[in-house]
Amino acid sequence: MNDWPEGWSGNDRGSRYGNGSAGAQPESARVMRQVRRGPAAPPQGAGVPQQPSYVSGQGHGDYTNAQQSGYDSGYSSGQVYGAPGGPGQPGGPGGGYPQGARPAPDWRRRIKWTAITVAVVVVVTSVSTYFWADSKLRREVDLSKVIDRPDAGDGTNYLIVGSDSREGLTAEDKKELHTGSAEGKRTDSMMILHVGSSGDTLISLPRDSDVEIPTYVGSESGKTFKGTGRHTKLNAAYAEDGPTLLVRTVEYNTGLHIDHYVEIGFAGFANIVDAVGGVEITIDQAFKDKYSGADFKAGKQTLNGEEALAFVRTRHAFAASDLQRTKNQQKFLAALAHQVATPSTILNPFKFYPVMGAGLDSLIVDKDMGLYDLGSMFFAMKGVNGGDGVSMNMPISGSSGGNLVWDKTKVKQLVNELNNDEKVTVTSD
Repeated sequence: MNDWPEGWSGNDRGSRYGNGSAGAQPESARVMRQVRRGPAAPPQGAGVPQQPSYVSGQGHGDYTNAQQSGYDSGYSSGQVYGAPGGPGQPGGPGGGYPQGARPAPDWRRRIKWTAITVAVVVVVTSVSTYFWADSKLRREVDLSKVIDRPDAGDGTNYLIVGSDSREGLTAEDKKELHTGSAEGKRTDSMMILHVGSSGDTLISLPRDSDVEIPTYVGSESGKTFKGTGRHTKLNAAYAEDGPTLLVRTVEYNTGLHIDHYVEIGFAGFANIVDAVGGVEITIDQAFKDKYSGADFKAGKQTLNGEEALAFVRTRHAFAASDLQRTKNQQKFLAALAHQVATPSTILNPFKFYPVMGAGLDSLIVDKDMGLYDLGSMFFAMKGVNGGDGVSMNMPISGSSGGNLVWDKTKVKQLVNELNNDEKVTVTSD
């Protein structure tokens, strides 16, 4: 008995796949004439292929009909049945992606993690820089030792002092910078910088100003020295007992409360100028001074540390020696502050850190001085240089015994305006 279904026995099978034939099509498609796709059944679940129906008595033409109706066993093409994303499919468990295909990058995730990384780096760098800079400040002046102080007004007052300290200078440095070799320290320049909401004011105090030395407590001895009405030049107060007596004398003779004290010596000044790459300034008239080493032509030029020191120290070249020197000092210090505070310095770590290092190593400040206060001072000086504030000398009414006498009426009005943080209307002319 023939167990083959009808149409499958004997030589009626024709040229079939297998049975020694050379046919290219598999039996499932060429021989099984009964297989054709019946009515589509509802989906039973993701990844389940459509099942064929078996109808007897169909001929070879059913294969062609199956192809035309869209049926394809997928046997010869290597197709793997299953819904996209299912097991074994691209993007599914155990699956892969076609050759050359990769998933689209998740840019939102990348941007988020990049932003987080940058923020962390900025915070860590900022905190490290703050503690590094704060550790370099030389807080050596104790203003709590100053007695009988006037009440503090509105705004903040800085006493900025340039001393002739030769600390850190070699014999060769002293010769090159024309500083001489005098022992001790004296003040070459003194300025009051008022920072307030009504504008910033920079006031130069001539070193030859006539002042009265009041009662004070010695900074080292702690001994009280009674005032005798003795008058002397302002820079003598610093030479007598240092910064605390200078602050005490300025407050006593003006009635203005000094909030912070900042001092810089010769070497530090020159180092800052060199670290910032020089300072551009316009010199109104040419002048020479063999004592300071100054030799300048008129016009715009960039001064290095040595030249800058000669510029701010020169007084013998001018008729009104001390007054002209204070004007030059104001002009240069404001230009220096402007140069330090520019983005090209602040945003360039190869310039910013050397400038900060040179400046902080050279500055002597009061014990309550913070980096914020120091930054406020420099930006205020930059504003004065840019025309946003007032720059002036202490008003002078005449002289006595070679000392410059302040105009008491104008000084009283000036101090009143500063204490009330009002716009300064007093002039030094």
